[in-house]
Amino acid sequence: MQPGSIVQCRQREWVLLPADNEDVYLLRPLTGTIDDAVAVHKALSERVASRLAHERVRPARFPVPTSKDLNPNANATNSWLLYQAARLLLREGATPFRSLGRISVRPRNYQFVPLLMALRLKPVRMLIADDVGVGKTIEAILIARELFDRGEIRRICVLCPPYLCDQWQKELEEKFNLDAVVVRSGTLGRLESRLPTERLIYEYYPIQVISIDFIKQRQYCDQFVQHSPEFIIVDEAHGAAQSTSTNQQQRHELLKKLAQKPNQHLILLTATPHSGIAEAFRSLLSLLNPAFSDYDVANLTGPQRIELAKHLVQRTRKDIEQTWNETHSFPTRLREETAYQLSPEYRTLFEKTYAFCKELVQTGATMAQHKQRVRYWGALALLRCVMSSPQAAIATIEQRLNNPTQLPEDDALLPQAYEVYIYESSDDVTNDEQPTPPVEATEQTLADSERRKLLELKRLAQALHRDLNKDTKLHKCLNIVEQLLRQGYAPIIWCRYVATAEYVAEMLQQALAKTLPTAHVLCITGRQNDEERRALIDDVVVEKPHLLVATDCLSEGINLQEKYNAVLHYDLPWNPNRLEQREGRVDRYGQPSQTVKAISYYGQDNPIDGVVLEVLLRKADEIYRTLGTHVPVPMETETVMEAVLKALFMRSSPASSQLTLDLDLLASVPQVGYLQKAWQERADNERVSRTRFAQHALRPEEVERELQAADAVLGDPDTVRKFVLNAAQQLGLPIQPVPNTDIYRIPLGAAEETHVPKTVRDVIRAFQANHAKEDTWRISFVSPTPKGAEYVGRNHPLVTEMARYLFERAISSSSASPAGRIGVIRTDAVDRLTTLLLLRVRYLMKVPQGPEQLAEEVRVMGYTGAIQREGIGLQWLTTEQALQLLEQAQPKANISLEEKKELADFVLETIPAVLQALQPQLQQRAEELTAAHKRIRQPLDLPVRGLALTPQQPPDLLGLFILQPYVAH
Repeated sequence: MQPGSIVQCRQREWVLLPADNEDVYLLRPLTGTIDDAVAVHKALSERVASRLAHERVRPARFPVPTSKDLNPNANATNSWLLYQAARLLLREGATPFRSLGRISVRPRNYQFVPLLMALRLKPVRMLIADDVGVGKTIEAILIARELFDRGEIRRICVLCPPYLCDQWQKELEEKFNLDAVVVRSGTLGRLESRLPTERLIYEYYPIQVISIDFIKQRQYCDQFVQHSPEFIIVDEAHGAAQSTSTNQQQRHELLKKLAQKPNQHLILLTATPHSGIAEAFRSLLSLLNPAFSDYDVANLTGPQRIELAKHLVQRTRKDIEQTWNETHSFPTRLREETAYQLSPEYRTLFEKTYAFCKELVQTGATMAQHKQRVRYWGALALLRCVMSSPQAAIATIEQRLNNPTQLPEDDALLPQAYEVYIYESSDDVTNDEQPTPPVEATEQTLADSERRKLLELKRLAQALHRDLNKDTKLHKCLNIVEQLLRQGYAPIIWCRYVATAEYVAEMLQQALAKTLPTAHVLCITGRQNDEERRALIDDVVVEKPHLLVATDCLSEGINLQEKYNAVLHYDLPWNPNRLEQREGRVDRYGQPSQTVKAISYYGQDNPIDGVVLEVLLRKADEIYRTLGTHVPVPMETETVMEAVLKALFMRSSPASSQLTLDLDLLASVPQVGYLQKAWQERADNERVSRTRFAQHALRPEEVERELQAADAVLGDPDTVRKFVLNAAQQLGLPIQPVPNTDIYRIPLGAAEETHVPKTVRDVIRAFQANHAKEDTWRISFVSPTPKGAEYVGRNHPLVTEMARYLFERAISSSSASPAGRIGVIRTDAVDRLTTLLLLRVRYLMKVPQGPEQLAEEVRVMGYTGAIQREGIGLQWLTTEQALQLLEQAQPKANISLEEKKELADFVLETIPAVLQALQPQLQQRAEELTAAHKRIRQPLDLPVRGLALTPQQPPDLLGLFILQPYVAH
């Protein structure tokens, strides 16, 4: 007995699988998948008493069909269902890409490029720097899953910022069938309680998602490095480049220690690998190869460029659309600018707030430098809150009046304590609470005059509060939102502060209740934890008008493209990188809408908004439209904003004239010129870099060839669609198409129909349990999946249970099975007696310095003629001819049951000789597969030399379809 052979144990037949443990037999049911495998200890099997002989593992054969399996009413559809059911249950597919049989997502062709690059590296060290929203997560996990299924790695770890842990766990489980644990401070105790004695988390759990900020701590770092999984993915890798930031430098030191392990596989993911600081970029490249730390990336030599290109892929969305003809994979982003004008009441509030803030800054000019800066931050924070919303203004002023705060004694702590409330960091989630600390800290005690002025500002803000006639910012927003909803968009309203988000959500809900009563308004802020946020998003019903009001706590982490397709920046971000992160939540791979809208919303008479638009956001948009990708700001925007706004505050002209932006003011601030020049240079360098490392050498036709070979074995999405619809018809499961869409509906009442197989009903009930408000299950077989539908691929539970039921019924010698093992028809599709064989072929794949692996495929092979006494007289059909007959041959005339049995018996008698005659063809097929496996590993010599696939004889004969020629009379 060897892996791939049929064995008997416990009074049933099994497939013997390769086992990691040489002391056990790993057995898979004939009609099951690897998930159904059981292990039997060899000692138990070989030593059982005679009365337990059925526990022994013994050689056996696949049960050959007999005339009892003849379905009197069988036609090509029944045999086709059996063929597809067996195909769709394959997990160890005999294709060069070993992982495709186990994943539940259909990657786009361009997403295989990093995988092909990785298969030619040992160890795998790569920087995947594709554009925002292209699908780097899928590209990285595809590599990990492939090496995992090849037996080259046994453990996988994702290192990511803490707010991304749950998202990664979900992607690993739902799309790649990898059950991961999340390791962070809140889960550590529970995970450790499950450990066997003297085992560590990092070596025990095979698939891990770890917060990089947790594991970089000194008490965990060294232990993790010593026992780290062989394969590590680092998300948001730009946050781990070498830096003066303590937090970022600790991340870098962790990755540097990991990179020093010679056999460590390491994948770095970032859409922004180059922040404009050459040393930081080289520090990332050095993790791939220490020699790269000396490369001048802007002036690479020919050999350097060739070597770096083996490890770096960097493509814009525009490049992917043009090179890979992926025009339907990404939406078109429609950018707009929409202005509102302040009402007289709001204008008064702004003018008085501006005057107060200006006085605050100017009177602090003689103070110590750190106190000057805190005063400036306090003024800026107050002004930003007032222009965000009346509610944010009220909350901030009340805090300032009632709870003064002490300044930190250490000047170095000032930025950490206060800047986070004003500016948006592009690396970490910004604090979305109203910026009371910097406002409070302007002075420990308030002078009476300042208190009176703050009370007046509070009174003015209260007069605007909840009054749409006076709060013109909110009023205009409501009009835009109503228009978006009526156009079919589902917008996200991005706000800077929690107070603003809650206020906007409440007021929009009240107003929409009158004009669009079915519209649902959801509000999510940093006051909810990750689990609460995901649950709220999951509960959104996309069939009804819906919108989300959110702070930047959601601008990273949760993918929102399946339920939302527009954004409105209610508060303009003061960092263009944050703008791209917000819009990238909806404008990304998997967005079902053809277009997404991005609206920059600003105050026409608000000079602060004018600065942000003129200096930052419009330049970012210009670069995006020219280059086709986002280019990060190459210097700290905080520095530029402070310089411009400080100049604005220090002007001598009266406040009333400050309500329009003076472009001469911008020209007078040196930092603005430095930024514009450095940003343009960065964009020019980015254009060159992405041209060099777009991996044009890996041509679309090369990838397409490999995927077509995989689809021939495993089936493509259209195969899944046809199978589900045909199987549903045979099983009595109602599935109705939604006209003019790619969506199908399954009524949830089908879960109670007793004629539907129980396992299929259980799948429907599982959906019903998580969607109590639904009465219909909307599914689709295409990707990107239409909004509101669930993607059903070959490994979806609905497909698996349908296939398993049909396969098991057929193999259990049930002549009434919807997928019969033997069918006989009289047809005009042939002019000679023709037999189609449904075969499951297993190959034992031997890999140098690796474990033996099983590879399988289901083949349709056909022949005409019969075995002759003096030799073999068969004429074999091509694979294409056999498949065409299976799919298209239709009965032309009736044929009696007796004649069907006679024909079936005649063919069955010759089957042993026919299978013997098949051996040369199966050997030739094994050689083709061997060549394909070697091809994708070139130029690596070690994994290729000695690799071979050997067919296991005889193949499993799943069924026969006999076609008798129809002769017209």
